[in-house]
Amino acid sequence: MKRLFLLLVLAAMTLCCLSAQEDNQYTLDKIRIGIKSAKEPYIADNYIVFTAEDNHRFTGIAFDFEDYKTIHPFEKLVSYDYDNNPRGTVLFYIIPIPKNSTGISYRMIFDGLWTTDPLNPVKQFSFESGTYVSQFKYKNMTPTVTEKKNDKVVFIHDSEPGMVVRLSGTFSNWDSFIYYMNETSPGHYEIELPLPSGTYYYCFYEGLSPILDGTNPAKVYTPEGRIASVITVN
Repeated sequence: MKRLFLLLVLAAMTLCCLSAQEDNQYTLDKIRIGIKSAKEPYIADNYIVFTAEDNHRFTGIAFDFEDYKTIHPFEKLVSYDYDNNPRGTVLFYIIPIPKNSTGISYRMIFDGLWTTDPLNPVKQFSFESGTYVSQFKYKNMTPTVTEKKNDKVVFIHDSEPGMVVRLSGTFSNWDSFIYYMNETSPGHYEIELPLPSGTYYYCFYEGLSPILDGTNPAKVYTPEGRIASVITVN
């Protein structure tokens, strides 16, 4: 009996790990799809997105929190027209927002040449390295999360600026056109709902695509077979 219980626990832990990996991959895939052109760094779903134009044989990036010892190569994203002909290419690199930080410094590497990011006007002279480095600042040391505050639930979603983001869940009978989130800062969306005690399943929508809550690790499979974020109000 104990052996069976242990096997069940291990199976449940494995499923949770696989679910978390699927969620992370889903988030990264969504971010990649949202990359349309090369521009200055931005935050999407608790990740920092760096982009570059495809003008060099090699493009890489190095960070201050790694003492610039590691060069991370950019990936290539090719867009196609309706006839499936290549339309353009954008290079990108995505990292999670470092914990307990309000910004990062970094350097770009083009064909072996170390320099600042030509798409980011913010730079500062580093006395440690004796050269200029690019900087990207953001407000919160730790990403804000969906949480219960007093008698309300504050739902949080980070994406690209200027999006129309909707909230759907069991509290709206999965109608995604009732609650529209407010963009309180560029790319940061919030909405407060006074929910009574209970357990609620929910997700966000950008267009017709459902998006899990990247700030909430609690996930569940609904009776309808969909995966949703879940929060309990006591």
